[in-house]
Amino acid sequence: MLCCKASIFGIKMNNILWKISKTPIAYEAALEEMAQIVDLIIAGKHPETIWLLEHPPLYTAGTSAKKEDLLSEDFLPVYHVGRGGEYTYHGPGQIVGYLMLDLNTRKKDIRWFVQEIEHWLIETLNDFSIDAGIREGRVGLWVAPNTETKLQIESKIAAIGIRVKKWVSFHGFALNVSPNLEHYKGIIPCGINDYGVTSFKALQKNTDLERIKQKLIKKFEHYF
Repeated sequence: MLCCKASIFGIKMNNILWKISKTPIAYEAALEEMAQIVDLIIAGKHPETIWLLEHPPLYTAGTSAKKEDLLSEDFLPVYHVGRGGEYTYHGPGQIVGYLMLDLNTRKKDIRWFVQEIEHWLIETLNDFSIDAGIREGRVGLWVAPNTETKLQIESKIAAIGIRVKKWVSFHGFALNVSPNLEHYKGIIPCGINDYGVTSFKALQKNTDLERIKQKLIKKFEHYF
């Protein structure tokens, strides 16, 4: 069984293997393991897997990333990856979900798949009293200005970027629970500079990472 250090495997639910990491996982190590698992799923030698983890502070550049959106090349490490999307940030306090799912047995439709991810995250956020939604022309999940939480401009709380190989998905989403939002200053997140970035903590909501992960696991069975 493949496994990075500082991670554990949860129970298998509805033929999905849930992998939960308790401490940040080095980005390159996670990419290598994710690629290995995807190849094994394609070969029929590994169950579909969802990996919930955190990374050390870093930036990733998707296939649509523009050089001018990296505002500081020396602020944090930058990794160029094959997922869709532009620049985004990963760091402690952010739940990253790597979704290694076989769309051959579900629906071979990337738009449908992204919409299911959005609905899954929206319902999970609703359970923590966060009203998030999608916006036309903008990828990810957004929270409207709110006087109660002192959110002054519409802000992004979750990023989504996927890739498929022989219709097996990898990469996935990043959900801001309690990351250092100052780290976003080194990039223009997803190429959008007219809006903000927020988190559970900034919205004064529950920041218990393990509770949120368990809620994600529970909500998942309603989708895909």
